[in-house]
Amino acid sequence: MAKKTYFITGTDTDAGKTLIACALLAKAQQEGLITAAMKPISAGCELTDDGLRNDDALQLQSAMSLDLPYEVVNPVAFAPPVAPHIAAMQAGKSLSVHRLSGFCRGFNMQRFDFGVIEGAGGWRVPLNPRETMADLAKELQLPAILVVGMKLGCINHALLTAEAIERDGVKLAGWVANRIDPDMSAFDENLMTLKKLIRAPLLGEVPFLKEVSYGAASEYLTLDALMT
Repeated sequence: MAKKTYFITGTDTDAGKTLIACALLAKAQQEGLITAAMKPISAGCELTDDGLRNDDALQLQSAMSLDLPYEVVNPVAFAPPVAPHIAAMQAGKSLSVHRLSGFCRGFNMQRFDFGVIEGAGGWRVPLNPRETMADLAKELQLPAILVVGMKLGCINHALLTAEAIERDGVKLAGWVANRIDPDMSAFDENLMTLKKLIRAPLLGEVPFLKEVSYGAASEYLTLDALMT
């Protein structure tokens, strides 16, 4: 099969991008595919003996089957848990789509069948005064997968993000409904509305998981629409 790589974005920071990215990797592995993942930039890292390490990036590294060094999985890491451009500014460094896309292209040259590149925050998170995370996705020309954090207000967030992705000329390959609020009112009605209005395949509906694991989440996902 031809290599498949997807850019993972979300309706906001807590939509569950990493959980769904890892669950997609697990699902692909169950189907016998070699998997790989990266998070080009992270903010919110702990200083370890090996350097700065981000929990999301470590989860991606553990979920994929290809053995890649951490520096390939997460080439740009900042300690403060703030927006990437602010973390970079505080560290006296600059971010650019050109630099990040170089890391991503290097990653995409690795030998795997199914890969994911996880963005930071949502679609329009700034990288610098002129560029956003969306510009990185556009530069890479990869199809996007949207993780919708199912909670009050998610319809507006989801539709605005899907519209922005489409307007930016990026293909929305699919979306995932990830229930992050177990007490969300009118969940079924919200889901039905999103099914009608988002012009992309629903890859799965992940319920609220009391014990969160990407293995459990993978049971609710399908890759059928991504493999065609």
